This record gives sequence, structure tokens and C-alpha cells, in this order.
Amino acid sequence: MREVRLGSTDCRPEETGYDSSRLEVLHKHFDKLIDEGVINGAQYTIAHKGKIIANGAIGGGSFTDDKALMQTDMPFGLASITKTFVAVSIMKLVEDGVIRLEQRMGEFIDVFGKKPFDGINIWHMLTHTSGLYPDGGCFPEVTPEDHWSNVYKDYLLTVKNGGNPDEIDWIASGIKGGLRRPTGTEWAYCSFGYVILGELIRKVTGVSPEEYIINNIVKPLGMEDTFFPGMLSDSDAVRFMKRMYVRGERFQKLKDQVLAEGKMPEKDDEDKFFDRLPATAGGMISTTHDLSIYGRMLLGKGTFGGVRVIGRKAVEKMTSHQLFNIPDYCWGANEPDRGYGIGFDMRKGLPWTYSDGTFMHEGSGSCSIDIDPVEDIVAAWFVPWKDGQSWNARGLYNVQNIIWSGLK
Repeated sequence: MREVRLGSTDCRPEETGYDSSRLEVLHKHFDKLIDEGVINGAQYTIAHKGKIIANGAIGGGSFTDDKALMQTDMPFGLASITKTFVAVSIMKLVEDGVIRLEQRMGEFIDVFGKKPFDGINIWHMLTHTSGLYPDGGCFPEVTPEDHWSNVYKDYLLTVKNGGNPDEIDWIASGIKGGLRRPTGTEWAYCSFGYVILGELIRKVTGVSPEEYIINNIVKPLGMEDTFFPGMLSDSDAVRFMKRMYVRGERFQKLKDQVLAEGKMPEKDDEDKFFDRLPATAGGMISTTHDLSIYGRMLLGKGTFGGVRVIGRKAVEKMTSHQLFNIPDYCWGANEPDRGYGIGFDMRKGLPWTYSDGTFMHEGSGSCSIDIDPVEDIVAAWFVPWKDGQSWNARGLYNVQNIIWSGLK
């Protein structure tokens, strides 16, 4: 089996009543997934009863250098786990009296004041029940409405016609396809909705959502390895495990169609335009160690190490079931009553062995944080896929079951 590099812990697993022999099972499971070419490597941290009992890394730490090894302090893109930080930020603004969950989005963003969007409130956006079109791949339509393609097309047309891309209303561009379903009738995972929530944070605070999250959650908790793009120092950037993001074929086809004649945008100009959009759907970078701090803060009802980030009632609201008889058909699901809190997944069923009331979130199929209040355990792990592999239940659900099997 490959070497497992171990990071610092607070105590031995047995001191909190955890069976350390199950960690060997976890290591063998990761090793097997690496051998099979499913994942590139793995990093994990387990905190039980307030103490870190396990922190390890195995396998590769680079998509381009076969000799580079995964390290326990290697920052990694959190993808959609970012959304939980946005939800905490929104709830902090709620408890500070700045906004309320039932307020219509149209009070803050003009396009939402018009039909068919005028019934959407902040809660709908947080719970993926706005009715906006979901992420690509959620449903099998041949030509699903894609928010990002809409924004990109308007950007290309503006450049082609010699206009100023900074004047584009990117929210209006993104949602111009309307609603897929009536608001509040179906759970459909919409990352673009969380980009819009980032803009809401900007409008009501006067600062960027990234700055708000860092200053109100990350820094107070001492999460020293947690960033947004552009915040990485040179030394942090060296450690950062960059994903292999490739612009999809549909975007290239769109560019070929729109720019058959006309000015071709410079790559730097294109990047600058999209950097304007909040990175609140999936832009954060962190380590599993830092995520364990974040998770313990939530287990502590908003406080960790004597630092208050958010209040108990706000956390209780976020981690209680919000949806009742709201179906979910995303990615082939057929759930008549989707388990979801505010920003957190709260499903329960056959795949998982965690307790009722557990709240969690995955990130693009290659990372997860699971928080079980009954067992007082927080587990976070990164399983970056290998050579184009993506979502794999064995890297997520199986890992959760192995970790929870150590609870005595």
C-alpha cells in the first residue's frame, strides 16, 4: 500500500472512543481507488468530540507531475462546498437585521422584479427551489437552458460589435431563458443562483462577497489555508492542487458561431470579464484541516474556540429540514421529498450510515464535508479524480461509511 502522510492531531482516536483500526481500512480504500484510476490521491481530516483524531494524505498531489505527492496541508478547490459559506453569510446578514429570508430578490436586483421571476425570494435561492434552470447535466434535455452560455454569448456579441463588456447586465443575461418550473415546486440544483446570491451580498454590504466571507468567517476562525482565487500568495499557490478545468465543447462551438466574423476577444480580457462575477458558487480553496474548523464551528452552534461567527438560532435554522413534499429529479433521482436545509444537503437513506440530522455538502464529486451532531463528528475529505473521471459514489458515500464505522 502507498505511504500515508500524517498531519498533526489533537489526540489518539481511542481517546474519543474511536476505533483507529478503521483508519487502515480507509487508507486501503483510497489506495484501491488510486490503483483503479478513479482518483489521483486523497486528503482527509476527522474531528470527533471537538478534537482532531485523524489527518492524512495519500497518493498524488498534482495532475501534471507524477512525482508530486498529496500533502495534508495542500489547498484544494472546494467547488460547491463554497455554497455553504455563502449560506452562512446570508444567515449572518439575517441575524444582523440586514435582510430577511422571505424578502423578494426583486427588492435588491431589478430583473427579479419582473415576471416570471418576481415570486422568487432569498430562501428559494438558498434552497434551490427558485425554478431557475439547474446546472448542466441535471436533466436530459437535448438543449437545456444554460446560464453561463447565455452570459458568454452576450459577452461575445458585445465584443464582436465593439461594445463595452463591463456594461453587460450579466444576471439578466444569465436568466433570460426564464424559469424551468414554477417557483417553489421542485428542487433543482442551480449553481448560478448562488452566484446571484453573491451579488446580493455585495449590494447589501457594499463589499465583495469574497471579502465578506473571508472577513466574517474565515479570518475569525483562523482558517489560514482558505482563500478565493486571486488571494493566493506565491507560497500558497505552489501548494495549491489545481484542477484541470477545460472550457466545454459547447462554449467553443458558441465562440466559433458568434465570432465567425468580427473581433476575437483577448484571453486576458475574457478572464477579467468573468472575474467580475462572484466566485460564490464554487470558487473557494481550502484544506480538510481548515474545513474541520469550519465544521466544528457549526457543531458548536456558530462558535468555535471562543469565537462567535454566527448565532445558535441561525445555525439551527440552517440545519433543519426546509422542504416538505418538494420533489427532486436531478441526475436521475426520483425523490418525492428532498432533504435539504439552508445551503446544506440533509438527505438520508440507503447510501449513508450517518445519523438523522446530519448535514453535509459535496463539491463537484471530488470533496465532501459531513457533520453529524448526534455523534459529534466532522469529516472532510478530498478525492480529486483522475484523468477525466468525475462523480463516483465510492469516493464519497463509501468513504463516509468507512469513517463512521469507527464510532464505538
